[in-house]
Amino acid sequence: MIKIIDYKAGNSPSVLNAVNRLGYGAELARSPRELAGASHIILPGVGSAKATMESLRETDLLSALENAVLREKVLFMGICVGMQILFESSEEESADCLGWLKGRVVKFDASRVRVPQMGWNRVRFLKKTAVDAQDDFFYFVNSYYAKPENGSDLWGTADYNGPFAAAVCRDNICAAQFHAEKSGEAGLALLGGFLSLRSGGMVC
Repeated sequence: MIKIIDYKAGNSPSVLNAVNRLGYGAELARSPRELAGASHIILPGVGSAKATMESLRETDLLSALENAVLREKVLFMGICVGMQILFESSEEESADCLGWLKGRVVKFDASRVRVPQMGWNRVRFLKKTAVDAQDDFFYFVNSYYAKPENGSDLWGTADYNGPFAAAVCRDNICAAQFHAEKSGEAGLALLGGFLSLRSGGMVC
């Protein structure tokens, strides 16, 4: 069963609608019990990394997520802030994050670009994965971006006065800074590619 993490800092209803449009059934998960039995987990996010981490703690989902994704190897996708919290820390309110991937999250330079970045930006995917992602335009709303420490974790880049990490993946984990659920046919294709993976498989 596909589980979408539902917490006060997320935008789970729009992700659920996108999953349903693709013909898949899914359930919202608000507690560790509701996360049990997941074949795929999607963690959407809006707002700040700190608020997201606090919401996950308040719902007791942190340890359940770690067990499912890191130990049971459930297929996982993070979206927007759901990607940023995969790293060790964020400059936004000096937040400590999950630390599943090495690296940190930093703010765009407001003296050089408009912050937040809002709108469509072209993503170039750098490596082949089980999700057959194609270079295309995707929808972004972000003031911060991840700087992975390990180049091998970088899946896709976009340019905003210089290249930045638009997507990352490792093993059963993948994530996108852009909103796949709001990115038209390209976003649905990427989301559908992830959902089509068999339980227990790897993304990259």
